[in-house]
Amino acid sequence: MLPAKIDAALIKQVDLFSNLPQDEIDFIISHSGTILLPKNGLLFSAGEKAVRFYILTNGEIRVFKKNDDNSEEEMASFTSGDTIGDFDFARGAEYDAYAEAAEDSHLIVFPASNISMDSLAAQDPRTVCGILKNAIVMMTSRIKSVHKLLLDNMSWVQALHRRVYEDLGTGLWKQTIITDEIKNNLKDTAALIMLKPDRFKILVDSRGHSAGDEAMIRIALVLKNICRQEGHGWPLRFKSNEVGLIFNNFDAAEAKRIVEQLADNINNMEPVPAENGIPAFPFSATISWCIWTFDGVNWDNLFQENYANLLAAWKTAGNTIVRYSNTDLSESVK
Repeated sequence: MLPAKIDAALIKQVDLFSNLPQDEIDFIISHSGTILLPKNGLLFSAGEKAVRFYILTNGEIRVFKKNDDNSEEEMASFTSGDTIGDFDFARGAEYDAYAEAAEDSHLIVFPASNISMDSLAAQDPRTVCGILKNAIVMMTSRIKSVHKLLLDNMSWVQALHRRVYEDLGTGLWKQTIITDEIKNNLKDTAALIMLKPDRFKILVDSRGHSAGDEAMIRIALVLKNICRQEGHGWPLRFKSNEVGLIFNNFDAAEAKRIVEQLADNINNMEPVPAENGIPAFPFSATISWCIWTFDGVNWDNLFQENYANLLAAWKTAGNTIVRYSNTDLSESVK
């Protein structure tokens, strides 16, 4: 009889899952399976691609390799709690030996037999990205070819990284990248610039959601072009139609220059032309900006307060630029 549930403690001790947060561990557990392998049953064969690996919960598994003279050599013996085949799985390699049960054995299998890593990556690229990073760490600790290993595996990790953090509609970074990565890279001072398009609901209500999507793509291009011109910076999408920029090592003068350029670029966007009695839609935006750490030392608080400042200005006036400061220095500059 198979175990009633998968032992989370065994999952957590696997190198490939080390340091993953609990929600990702829960995802892994939900996509794992259990098998009962009878005595002398074959777990995997030599030449078979390692598309999953196993955790032995009870029983014994032995691994044998056939020599050139057709004799067999026992390579390893696994008992309860051992992980089997994780190194081959991490490399996406073929097994060079076969494994069979020395006695009736229960095992956890990841991913479950009807699931592929590609399907898991589509469901939760963040978790799979974490597994791949751990795989690289595990492999580099076991083999000498570190440079080649990184070259062979890093492109997939980078692609998954973008899937985790990139907004598919605009190609801007999602807000989650701030928490996970940007905050750890902030130095000295940083400019936080937030933008909300004016009258956006009118555009969507009169032209449809496709017009709104197209407008966001055009606004995103403005943000990306500014970062490209500066040679650095993060263009982001915070909410549905609220976007912004973060620049590291920026002072107030540099930030003000970018803010004014951003406002001009938005105002100079080609209007959505009139059609079917609907008037042309000109673009404008409300912008709120601040400087960390001058306007606030706590990044999370500063982010929320600058966002509140943006909404207040947008509701009151629109087509304006405001500077936020928690030292009562907030002022209208346009």
